[in-house]
Amino acid sequence: MNAFIKNISYCLPETTLTNEFLVKDFPEWTAAKVTEKIGVRKRHIVSANDTALDMAVKAANIFFDEHKVERSSIDFILLCTQSPDYFLPTSACILQNLLKLPTNCGALDFNLGCSGFIYGLSLAKGLIIANIAKNVLLITSETYSKYLHPLDKNNKTIFGDAAAVTLISTEGEAEILNFVLGTDGSGYKNLIVKSGALRQPCKTNIIDFDEANNPVSEDYLYMNGTEIFSFTLEAVPLLVENTLKINFLNKDEISLFVMHQANKYMLDFLKQKMEIENDKFYYCLENFGNTVSSTIPIALKEAANEGKLCGNILLAGFGVGYSWGGCIIKVRHGN
Repeated sequence: MNAFIKNISYCLPETTLTNEFLVKDFPEWTAAKVTEKIGVRKRHIVSANDTALDMAVKAANIFFDEHKVERSSIDFILLCTQSPDYFLPTSACILQNLLKLPTNCGALDFNLGCSGFIYGLSLAKGLIIANIAKNVLLITSETYSKYLHPLDKNNKTIFGDAAAVTLISTEGEAEILNFVLGTDGSGYKNLIVKSGALRQPCKTNIIDFDEANNPVSEDYLYMNGTEIFSFTLEAVPLLVENTLKINFLNKDEISLFVMHQANKYMLDFLKQKMEIENDKFYYCLENFGNTVSSTIPIALKEAANEGKLCGNILLAGFGVGYSWGGCIIKVRHGN
């Protein structure tokens, strides 16, 4: 039995944070500079009272309306988020009830960031091949904006909030082929929110500032950009090479490379290092920012709308953990 990506929808918060508005707090930057380096003109930010679960519900309802899928046909929910509503219960269980899905529907959360969509595809394919499920709803929903210090100009330019819903089924146009997955937990401290969970439950309420006058605190998201960049340039080319190899393909047989949309600066380096042609390397940052686990499904949806999904598509996610994953989807017809 094979597994296919059948449909994708996504949801964005109503509030937008444009570069023009952002640089009012950081006069040493310009809107043009942010666009040129990061590749983002605007990003969407959830309201103070909205959560990743709220976005997941909205995205799923958009999905059911857009694709006319019967809710009764869904027999498993996979929810990828690093910003759950509660330590327990599992947000996916609450989601089943809010979406009025059948009670014989399996549901689980998994905590991954930028590689989360690829890992979710692998889990969904496993459920289908094992004949445990026939229609798996993979939902990626993230609100990194809630982890950012208000004065963190570096991360505020990069990250946006979003949720995406992908139906993986026993039939469809985009067949999911073979995976490469990897982990190196030695780099966990380079992208982290230290306080708030059980290892360090109490906030420190301590804020320092680095040499660029950027806030550094264990109470907010910390990203060592230099180390993350080095990890990416080392891990991703090998990931792409191994993904091609396990699928018995060469680079020339790939119609489109859809990477995790980290930022334009990093993507440009990867494209150059791997010598990928411009028309085969997809960018989807300008109006979304880095939406963590939702960047790849949003990019796939946008590429499909532009008629760019046909043939072998290589997907690659990488980031926090460190964690990475790649796979091929084979699209039978252009969309």
